[in-house]
Amino acid sequence: VQLVESGGGLVQAGDSLRLSCVASGSTISINVMGWYRQAPGKQRELVATITSGGGRTNYADSVKGRFTISRDNVNDTMYLQMNSLKPEDTAVYYCNARSLTRIYWGQGTQVTVSS
Repeated sequence: VQLVESGGGLVQAGDSLRLSCVASGSTISINVMGWYRQAPGKQRELVATITSGGGRTNYADSVKGRFTISRDNVNDTMYLQMNSLKPEDTAVYYCNARSLTRIYWGQGTQVTVSS
């Protein structure tokens, strides 16, 4: 499975961004996908996850009510809609996919929020 993120950029506090992650390869094996982020000097942390059918989502407390994860299984694409962005949301955002036996990562996309 290969994962390619896009949609990052430089925005101001309060703005919105939508990240995309396109999966290719053996995507039928994926059961959970998610977004993680890593800020400079910090560990990578969970942002949100979504199950294969899209029926179950999970969010970090820091993004609840502001971010929405979604999944288009027809096009093997996952999204992260980020609203009301804050400077503390600045990080490299990584797409993640999990099968029963493996974990896959994208290359990351930079999100920078200025105050």
